[in-house]
Amino acid sequence: MNAIGAAWLDEIHRCLDALAARTDWQVLHIRSAHKAFCAGADLAEMRARLASPAGIDSMVEVAAGMQKLFARIEALPQVTLAEIGGAALGGGLELALACDLRIAANEAKLGLPEVRLGLVPGAGGTQRLTRLAGRATALRLILTGETLDGVGAAALGLVHWALPRSELAARAAETAVRIAASPGEALTACKRCIGAAEDPARDGYAEELAQSRRLYASEATRGLVSAFLSGASH
Repeated sequence: MNAIGAAWLDEIHRCLDALAARTDWQVLHIRSAHKAFCAGADLAEMRARLASPAGIDSMVEVAAGMQKLFARIEALPQVTLAEIGGAALGGGLELALACDLRIAANEAKLGLPEVRLGLVPGAGGTQRLTRLAGRATALRLILTGETLDGVGAAALGLVHWALPRSELAARAAETAVRIAASPGEALTACKRCIGAAEDPARDGYAEELAQSRRLYASEATRGLVSAFLSGASH
């Protein structure tokens, strides 16, 4: 079920460390070979932590660790794509929400059910869902603990595409390849400009101009623009 625990968090950090040392990739495509995308916290680990003398502190420490990892994924300059073929509940949905793009099977199950356990979605779920889908939708999903299928998630803006599970892998791979075909510098610049639109402390228009200046100085951009202009003139 790809349950989230300390070992899981460490392993994903190791993967990101390895990718940080490379410059030959444009897209981080997160998917699962199992039935669930990620079904949230490791229940056995939760029981052990809660039973320990440092139970409360230990559980909050795990939530902080999840926040740190998901923030790291969100901050990547490369594009991130979550392919949700099955359950993405609790921390599993919080992982997907940290990605730039989400594609889900119609049959997938997405939700933040923590309130039913007397908890909050404490790995960034309250913040990212509100920013993504708005206060009204966040209130609806978080306060009721409602579970959506892929179609419902797409209708509320939680995922960008929903399609039958049989078509999911091919469409997700096609999307990743299409994105990766664009220059990495441009993808990163677009992410920075979009980020500026969400930050009142940043001037998004000035960011667009600064990124445009930087890209026009890029050999790759000049080559693509020249080829485009040459083709347009014929």
